[in-house]
Amino acid sequence: MELKIFDSSGAEKGKMNLPVQFTEPVRSDLIHRAVLAIQTHKRQPYGSSIEAGMRHSAKLSRRRRNYRGAYGKGIGRTPRKIMNRRGTQMHWVGAMAPNTVGGRRAHPPKTDRLWGVKINIQERRKAIRSALAAVMQQDIVKARGHIVPVNYPFILTSDIENVKMTKKAVEILGKLNLTNELTRAAQKSVRAGKGKLRGRKYQRKTGPLLVVSKDCSLEKSACNIPGIDVVQINNISAELLAPGTHLGRLTLFTQAAIEKLGKEKLFM
Repeated sequence: MELKIFDSSGAEKGKMNLPVQFTEPVRSDLIHRAVLAIQTHKRQPYGSSIEAGMRHSAKLSRRRRNYRGAYGKGIGRTPRKIMNRRGTQMHWVGAMAPNTVGGRRAHPPKTDRLWGVKINIQERRKAIRSALAAVMQQDIVKARGHIVPVNYPFILTSDIENVKMTKKAVEILGKLNLTNELTRAAQKSVRAGKGKLRGRKYQRKTGPLLVVSKDCSLEKSACNIPGIDVVQINNISAELLAPGTHLGRLTLFTQAAIEKLGKEKLFM
């Protein structure tokens, strides 16, 4: 597949063939598995206190001659705590057992649970190649909701990696006919449901992904543009290329990033 190369002014500077990684068949099921595997490793383990529901002295004897016991009282074997007593007459209230008020849970969540899901190395690489192939298909990118330029997909010249100002980065993206996409990505809305109370009040759109070849100035200058992510080619993942398991994110590669992908045979 041959793509056009555009510079920072939006002018065409040549053409370039894509490496073999972009010829992988699109497999939405593999991409879905790879993204979920990444998300599970971000999940924080949670659990209740090991003392929850167990902070009572609810030992109750069933021996015949033990006065502090349930023997001969005609009551069940539920653990009980003593609220008050008069001689050998006890006022008991059920405690500690799962069927009592304030008792422990039968099977509470535990902090030692391993949430992370493993995925085969070859399967993960195949998912990344499949996601790379999906971002180069205009119909898939449009179906995801992006406002795609007419000449998409295309490649950027490597000098864009040296942009140091956010204002300059926005200007370059505007000359590449991405103004409407940046406007869409800047929108945010109040989340429906309880997430508003849990630090996730606003929902934001996912914008373009910029892929560079190395640590460069563009990583800092473009990171403050709403919806945009900048990543080095050797650090791309299925989640960046298909956020939320929805494949076909609008992705722009620099010429140096494409050359590095083919030369080092990444994700093969």
